[in-house]
Amino acid sequence: MTSALSSDWREVSVGELGRVVTGRTPSSKQPELFGDVYPFVTPTDISEGERRVVTERYVSPQGAERLKNIMLPTDTVAFVCIGATIGKMVLTSEPSFSNQQINSVIVDQDQHDPRFVFYALRNNTSQIKGLAGGAATPIINKTVFSNVMLQVPSLPTQRRIASILSAYDDLIENNTRRIAILEEMARRLYDEWFVQFRFPGHEGVPMVDSEIGKVPEGWELTRVASAVKRFTTGKKYNQKTVEPDGNVPVLDQGQSGVIGFHNDEPGFSASTDDPVIVFANHTCYQRLIFFSFSTIQNVIPYKCNEAFERDIFWLYHATYGLVELNDYKGHWPQFAARPVLVPPLTLAANFGLLVKPFHILSYNLSRTNSNLRAQRDLLLPKLISGEIDVSEAREPAEEVAA
Repeated sequence: MTSALSSDWREVSVGELGRVVTGRTPSSKQPELFGDVYPFVTPTDISEGERRVVTERYVSPQGAERLKNIMLPTDTVAFVCIGATIGKMVLTSEPSFSNQQINSVIVDQDQHDPRFVFYALRNNTSQIKGLAGGAATPIINKTVFSNVMLQVPSLPTQRRIASILSAYDDLIENNTRRIAILEEMARRLYDEWFVQFRFPGHEGVPMVDSEIGKVPEGWELTRVASAVKRFTTGKKYNQKTVEPDGNVPVLDQGQSGVIGFHNDEPGFSASTDDPVIVFANHTCYQRLIFFSFSTIQNVIPYKCNEAFERDIFWLYHATYGLVELNDYKGHWPQFAARPVLVPPLTLAANFGLLVKPFHILSYNLSRTNSNLRAQRDLLLPKLISGEIDVSEAREPAEEVAA
């Protein structure tokens, strides 16, 4: 059922939804202001399209006392207002602080639903970006941000809309937690077998000297360049030559992994039965890929060298994180020079058999999340504009009690 905006809706400014505050970074000359208690949100911490955030830094109780006037309570809407990432946003899940690149709305929860405010701002991101001033660095100051106008319905309607959209994000977040657990399980097993050398039958294998210390007898120390085979992916794509949708994803060097799509032949074939690892030459991201794809420049697929024929899942963990981003440059030569300790063929294969289900399930959960995001983003403008009438939807409390 659809309808135009009714009398249930009215136009209000962001400033009328609650108290708008601008963050501040504690002084670097007072390191005691940082700690491990209160999340300190920066634009870098926020992932595009995600509702929650995990921060790199935290504020101490002493820092919290110093910044108490700009503390962000749980369910505060934090919106990036400076720089190239204007429009990234998050809904705090605990008392937090932010830096000065973020303006936040501490929502008046007697009058408005913070989740609705979050989705309303997300739906109006393009409009808000257009308000940015500043020649060198775009900026939306606190006054401009506070004066942004939004269409807002009554509180019961806000809650119904927020409940529908939150259901998608709740599922996404649950799947994301499951993915993290699966990845951690695989990493721990790799560490147990190939770092701590507590693999099945290790009691009967002597330890011998090597240039990296004691290692199991029969294991071979080599370099990444000798252990892997590097592949090409044919035609290279870029931001101008991809489409928003299509049959073949184009992998980029960012954390999100995909820059766009095309409908030609893929540059490289992969599947759940024959995956490949990709290395981002400039950013050092590494991923296991289970689908056919193309790439932008400097995304490099690799598998085991035929001379070793080791399991691909073992290779992924053995080479993961060997180099870290230290400058925006080509890192493959540095990566290729890193040492790799190669175990016997059977041991690597047994490891692969154990962790393959973890990685496949993680991949399938990621695909599910992509579908959930697409469905949520399709509904978002229709719900936030009032195009879809939710007047007959049950209140969230009724659904819980049912």
